[in-house]
Amino acid sequence: MADYSLDRRHLLGAGALTLGALNVGLPDLALAQPAAAAVEPGGKKLAQRIAEFIAGFDLKVVPPEVIDRARTAFIDTIGVMLAGSHEEVAHIAVEMVRAEASAPQATVVGSSLRASAQFAALVNGVAAHAMDYDFTYISGQAIAALVPAILPLAEVTAASADDMVAAYIIGAEVGGRVTRANFKASSIGGWHTTGMVGVIAATAAAARILKLPVAATSNALGISTSLASGISGNFATMTKPLHAGNAARNGVMAALLGGKGFTASPIAFEAPAGYFNTFGRGLDVSFDPFDDLSRRYDLIEARFDLKGFPCGGLTHTAIEAALDLRGKLGARLSDIKGIHCFVTRNAGQRSFMKYPATVENAKFSVSYLVSYALIHGAPKIAAFTVKALEDDQVKALARTVTASVDPELGPGTDSSPARVRGHARRGPGARGAQGLRDRLGPQPDDGGADRGQVPRLRDPGPEHGRGAQDSRDAQGAARAALARRALAAAA
Repeated sequence: MADYSLDRRHLLGAGALTLGALNVGLPDLALAQPAAAAVEPGGKKLAQRIAEFIAGFDLKVVPPEVIDRARTAFIDTIGVMLAGSHEEVAHIAVEMVRAEASAPQATVVGSSLRASAQFAALVNGVAAHAMDYDFTYISGQAIAALVPAILPLAEVTAASADDMVAAYIIGAEVGGRVTRANFKASSIGGWHTTGMVGVIAATAAAARILKLPVAATSNALGISTSLASGISGNFATMTKPLHAGNAARNGVMAALLGGKGFTASPIAFEAPAGYFNTFGRGLDVSFDPFDDLSRRYDLIEARFDLKGFPCGGLTHTAIEAALDLRGKLGARLSDIKGIHCFVTRNAGQRSFMKYPATVENAKFSVSYLVSYALIHGAPKIAAFTVKALEDDQVKALARTVTASVDPELGPGTDSSPARVRGHARRGPGARGAQGLRDRLGPQPDDGGADRGQVPRLRDPGPEHGRGAQDSRDAQGAARAALARRALAAAA
């Protein structure tokens, strides 16, 4: 019998020849050519410049205040990670990793499970972001993945405390530059910096822990650009903390691959189809922030806010305004027939009015957060439980809450003020009391931030509430103390 089998390569080749012969009017197709990258000072590409910074970083010359800030950030992350490890989203991640039965190389924080460095980083990252209690850095929680990635690699390599602090500062400084180079990627572009920036920051930190040479580090960074991800459309769900876990895991993977000779484009950041052009389509992108690596430290010069409430950061000013209103109303809260919130455009895009169906929803529900604050005071961990969501008093008040974007409050790309107004049922002051809160602490000038430059700092003035700032500082100190005690108990 004749053999009519046809090799797949022959079939594809014959098909291509047939299309060519038929000339069916298909447009001419040009093979893609490697794009020329923008030449940076000294003729070096961005990945190489960052890699040289990582490999040459010397902790001994770092200002003490930068090291202190790194330690504060590290301890705060450990604290929220330990707390977040008790959340259902972390439990699901642990069980998924347990089923994989990976090499028991590293500790999964808050669990008896040991896993490979990559899987430990994944679960640690989910736990660190599970409660949305991790600090804000420049734009969102851009470096939430750092500690989750550093811990398992440090355990595997027996890294010292100084190694870990150096890796953290490196990751924070690289992540800060990536964020500032494309500042509107989150507020306008819709990307989530925790995943999109976090993977590059985590890769930088991991490369340092692994002591990779410049060439391998450059490749690791290039690999990480293809692993960046995270959309704000998944806020208020369990997938939001997965962005942090994915960034931590992928950062470890990129560094491990780079260390074994895995290659990536040397122009992965700046190529026409590279990281910045892909994530910054139509937005202003500038590489200027990379010019002062090792000379200026974003950890102390840029925005760094410990969170006062375990929920979406853009809702915090509405909560603070509601707490102001609660203080003014006192026992007269029952006289209020309606509450209206005025928020910035960015806050309006990232939060919603519907009463929450899940704990994750509650962290971004203005109607729930404002109502809870007015009735019970500051929303802490207990506010984000199924039991808290079933509070009939909060539900009833939430039905009276409305909200709108107020252009006079600004875009909310960094500073995101809010106003909350109560409308009385009767008697004097029918317009109700009003609270106003902006982001506490020194405020950046939006013009500079919109251009992706280092925001100019201005004095917040008395209207921003120094007393509330003192309270937030005390909360941060208390959280750090709790984290230290937990670590000491675990040792």
